[in-house]
Amino acid sequence: MIQISESAQVHFRKLIDREAIPGLGVRLSAVRPGTPGADVRLEFAEPGDLNGDEWAIDCEGFTLWLDGASTQYLDGAEIDYEARATGGQLQIRAPRIKGEAPAESASLVERVRWVVEQEINPQLAQHRGHVSVEQVTAEGEVYLRFGGGCHGCGMVDVTLKQGIEKTLMGKVQGVTAVRDATDHDSGTAPYIRRDSAA
Repeated sequence: MIQISESAQVHFRKLIDREAIPGLGVRLSAVRPGTPGADVRLEFAEPGDLNGDEWAIDCEGFTLWLDGASTQYLDGAEIDYEARATGGQLQIRAPRIKGEAPAESASLVERVRWVVEQEINPQLAQHRGHVSVEQVTAEGEVYLRFGGGCHGCGMVDVTLKQGIEKTLMGKVQGVTAVRDATDHDSGTAPYIRRDSAA
């Protein structure tokens, strides 16, 4: 599951001993897992801080708590500590944290969501925007809800037709159309106001 080197265990044990809090351990979780912006969070945790779904990994002198919802993304992770003359460097490698592309045999919804999270949303984030998959019909129509800077943006039709629809239809077999399910009149912070896009 997770490999934690002896040097990392020694490092954590020293820090925990210094705190002198009974039951103090280390909690590991994935932040924004399955997305290009995925990261790892490592923090000290007392028994009262735990959610109850964590997996306990017994280490030398302390417990490493693995967040239950993060297990599939942190499977195969490695934690190491390299001592240096100027201090030390903690390294965490989590090869599955950004997720794995679904197989061609996966459902259309899974394949659409993967492309939205891995390719489309990182592009929209440059304009403070994002989309979420609202529905995928049996006929292959994908309904999206725009948010952030895309909610109410005057260029959303261009983004939808020339960007998102082309990407989804080109990369996800079975997508026949992409539709906008957003009420753009309720957007409060559009990247480009609708009245200035004309």
